[in-house]
This record gives sequence, structure tokens and C-alpha cells, in this order.
Amino acid sequence: MGRRAQYRDELAGLEAGRWPAYLAEHSGLPGPRANIELAQAAADAGDAAIFDRLIASGEEYPVFCGVIGLGRLLAEKPGEAEKPGQAEEPGQAEEPGAERLRGHARDGRWRVREAVAMALQRLGDADRGRLHALVADWSRADDPLVLRAAVAAICEPRLLDTPESVTAALDTCAAATDWLAGAPAGRRRDDDVRTLRKALGYGWSVAVAADPATGLSRFQALSRSPDADVAWIVRENGKKARLARLRG
Repeated sequence: MGRRAQYRDELAGLEAGRWPAYLAEHSGLPGPRANIELAQAAADAGDAAIFDRLIASGEEYPVFCGVIGLGRLLAEKPGEAEKPGQAEEPGQAEEPGAERLRGHARDGRWRVREAVAMALQRLGDADRGRLHALVADWSRADDPLVLRAAVAAICEPRLLDTPESVTAALDTCAAATDWLAGAPAGRRRDDDVRTLRKALGYGWSVAVAADPATGLSRFQALSRSPDADVAWIVRENGKKARLARLRG
């Protein structure tokens, strides 16, 4: 039995009130690396009430686990990913529950933001089309952290197994890069903008490597941009082995 399965079985045998202590004991924190296997197991084993409790705690690792769990609910039972008492507004285009993840994408803690990407990847594992629609929506946001979440979610090799998926990833990277290039100079050093730039510093290479025939020309076109941050994105992606091999 793998560690994730073991954690899942142990959590399933605990009352909900004992989950926080168990997660704290096995989180790996404080330390350089949180226990991702445990977080994924918690997302597998929990339900909406447990995820709500973990998120409401405000503690970073329980929130991390709970947010990933929202991705499972979004994939399996979209309505249950909403906050208690939250209903979809008439005319609202975004899926029920997705708005909650959008809010967590703006969290100041990087682990919570990463949990959003992992949550969306769970949606993509279940239904590529729904993920594509969601990241296309988020790509129109005027918020660098929401854009970052879209890039980090879709630029995942296991999800880029169809032409449609690659196009979705390239379009997401392009939209986020355009936003960055249009950001005022006074915003460029803000933490949220830097966070987006960092994601674009690897996301393009993941998307291009998945289908070089489709992606390489779009990436190479970035080199014509006079923008300093776009030039940085080109350089950083060019350092990645997956892209360096393609460019010879």
C-alpha cells in the first residue's frame, strides 16, 4: 500500500474533529516541504463539511488540504464546492464552486495558491473541457494571481494530451503574458505581478514541449517583444531542458 492510500485509510477511520491534529502531526511542517501525499489523501477522503472546517481554521496546511479538496468536489459534485449558504447568482457564467477557488487564488500564502492549481488539475483529470472553459474565463481576469492560477493549473504535462489541451495552455500563457506586458511600470515589482511572471517563466516551456509543432512558433514570437519582462520570460523558458532540446 502506498503512502497516499495509507493516509486515506487512516483519515477515513477518524472522526472529523480529529482531522486537524492528524494533519498537523504528519504535515511535514515546519520544514522545507509540506506533505503533499497527505494533502491529496485528505482531498480524497474528506467531504464538503470537512473541507469547510479545514479552510475555516485559517491554518496554512489545513487550508492547503481543504482547497485541494474543493477541486475534487468541483469535479464530482460542483454544488458542494460552494461555501455554505452561497448560491450561484442569476446570469453568473462561472461554475458553482469555481468562484470560491478564484478567491483562494488571491491568497497571500504561496502554498494556498498552489493548492488552487492542484484543485483545478483535479477538475482537468475528470473533465478536460470544463478545465479549458474555466481557465479561459480566468485568463480574462484583471488580477495577476488569478492569471497565475490559470497558468499553473493548465501547464501540467499530464493534462496536455490532446490538441485542444495544448491550445488551451498556449492561449492561457499568451493572455497572461499580454496582461503582464500591459501592466504599468509602477506595478511590475509588486509581489502579485512577480508571482505571475515566475509562473510564466516555466509555463510556456511546458505548453510548447507538449506539442512543439503548435507551440514553438507562438513562443518564438515573444522574442520580438521590446518588453523587459517578456524578454525575461523568454530567457527563463529557454533555460528549461524540455525547451532547450527543441531549439537545438
